[in-house]
Amino acid sequence: MSEVTSTLLAGAIALAVILHLMWLARRSRERQAASLAAEQSAIRTVIADAANVSDGAAGVITWEGSWQGLRVQARTIVDTLATRKLPARWLSVSITEKVAVAATFDMMMRPGSPTTFSNFDHLEHTLPKAPGFPPEAVLRTDRRGTRFPQGVIAGHLELFGEGRAKELLITPKGVRIVWLLAEAERARYGVFRQAAFGGAAIDPALIERLLTSLSKLRDAINRNERQAA
Repeated sequence: MSEVTSTLLAGAIALAVILHLMWLARRSRERQAASLAAEQSAIRTVIADAANVSDGAAGVITWEGSWQGLRVQARTIVDTLATRKLPARWLSVSITEKVAVAATFDMMMRPGSPTTFSNFDHLEHTLPKAPGFPPEAVLRTDRRGTRFPQGVIAGHLELFGEGRAKELLITPKGVRIVWLLAEAERARYGVFRQAAFGGAAIDPALIERLLTSLSKLRDAINRNERQAA
């Protein structure tokens, strides 16, 4: 084989590889766009005016809109921190309306490692738990000596008995639940270090359920404050 022929063959192979990589990248973008459209459609089933307000943070997609006259937010977060055994995909659902508490109340289930979706690890003060809270839960606040209506809160924790609810956050500006949608496929992540979550689609019924739970909790806290005043 002549030197010219070898050069042409090497060039053809290189071009074929480049074209294949470009095709793979295009296919990946198309899949991501289709997935995003499907998730937005699912969210708009519940939050009809949901708008994508994502700020470009890697692995985070945020929608905001209204539900039953309340300002709400839905967010998906891909957590790939090295401290986790497997990457996880979380669904964060919030009602961003005033709540009658004086500080931050954060309940985290099994807080064994840092997370990308919460400031729980930066809250300095651990709260004693009233009866009715899950044994695996740890409560923290940002303000020592603040009293929270733990009896009221404990009566609205049914979702935390299912093993997928990770965090309940209550602040003067709103309430939030973080839910585990899926963990990465173990085999693929172990071999290729790719965080693939299979068919972990957003279920509109789950969003509705989380919003309903948050709304009832917020109403109960505000009602308790009015009665105590």
